[in-house]
Amino acid sequence: MQDIPFYSGGYKFMVTEAPVMKMREGRDGEMVPAVDRRTGEASFVVMLFAKPREAGRNGRIGKGEEIKVTLATDPGEGFDEGTYVELIDPVLNTYQTTNDEGRITGSGLWFKAEGLKPAGAGAVRDAA
Repeated sequence: MQDIPFYSGGYKFMVTEAPVMKMREGRDGEMVPAVDRRTGEASFVVMLFAKPREAGRNGRIGKGEEIKVTLATDPGEGFDEGTYVELIDPVLNTYQTTNDEGRITGSGLWFKAEGLKPAGAGAVRDAA
C-alpha cells in the first residue's frame, strides 16, 4: 500500500535534525539528489521526535519516538533543531525487502509529507 493519508494532529513534532536534501547512490557510485518520481523535484528529509499530545487508555502520555520524514518540497528556512512543526499532508508507505531467493528479509513503514509548517499558537518553543 502506498501514500496512506493519516491524521497527525494527535502528535507534537519537534525537529531533532534540520531538513537536508535527500541523497541516493547513483549508477557510478556517487551520491546524487533523490527526486520525486512524479514531479522530478528534489526531495528532502527531516528527523522529528513525535510525541502524543494526550494520555492514552492507560492514563499516561507515551514516550514518543524519533521518525524520519521524506518531504516532497524544500521546507525553506526556520526549521532548526528544537523547532516544533506540523506536517503538511502526511502519508504512510510500506516497504518490503527480499533476498536473492525471494524470501522477505525486512519490512516496515516510512513517512512522507508535502512539507513542514511551524506549529500553531500555544506550542512550546526553545528560548532563543
